[in-house]
Amino acid sequence: MGRRVLVTGSSTGIGAATALRFAEPDATVGIHYCHSEKPARDVLAGVEKKGATGILLQGDLSRPEPCEAIVKQFLAEAGGIDVLVNNAGALVRRCPVEEMEWDLLDEIFRLNVFSAFMVTRWALPALKESDDPAIVNVGSIAERHGAPTATAYGAAKSGIGSFTRGLAKEAGPKIRVNCVAPGVIETPFHEKVSTPERMKMFAEMAALKRNATADEVAEAIWFLCSAGARFITGETLDVNGGAFMH
Repeated sequence: MGRRVLVTGSSTGIGAATALRFAEPDATVGIHYCHSEKPARDVLAGVEKKGATGILLQGDLSRPEPCEAIVKQFLAEAGGIDVLVNNAGALVRRCPVEEMEWDLLDEIFRLNVFSAFMVTRWALPALKESDDPAIVNVGSIAERHGAPTATAYGAAKSGIGSFTRGLAKEAGPKIRVNCVAPGVIETPFHEKVSTPERMKMFAEMAALKRNATADEVAEAIWFLCSAGARFITGETLDVNGGAFMH
């Protein structure tokens, strides 16, 4: 039996690339979306074209009920889960701290942090039944070096890093838990929040002098769930072309 993989926020960008990367004959891939049904169905078609079974899941993960509902739907249709990728999240919009309002801060943390906690909470019992379970959370370079006008987003992603380390200790030795922290990626995510000029500036900040592709991040996520990473847990893998170095 192939792996059963649930990827949140997988209608576009990194999530879509990740769903497609895990699609192989006999695999079952959960494709989750909130509003982007047409792109999600395109990903579903791509997953099925590669010989995998796709499960379409809809829900606003900034609220508790859909976090539970999408996991239960996936488990009912897939019969279990081997890999969870907590990718759902968004910058929402840029805002200086001195202009930040409670509702925006609440939205950012619910979407980026609360969603990962609650989806994981409902998936953990089934992950414990897997022969080779793994969780990968998607963080951000914003956690590493700070992001002016995206400070709340960076703080939320910092929470994902801490969540990863704590959960790795809590869920071990059975379940491996890691994080991938992408740099700036050429995806629809940045089309909404970054100008072309800002994107060029980001590319110049990287040692490799370019921004990443979603496929490159998906490859890192796949690796952390592979046999080659079976002694890696509680780690954050930076995928940013050298834009940030320890």
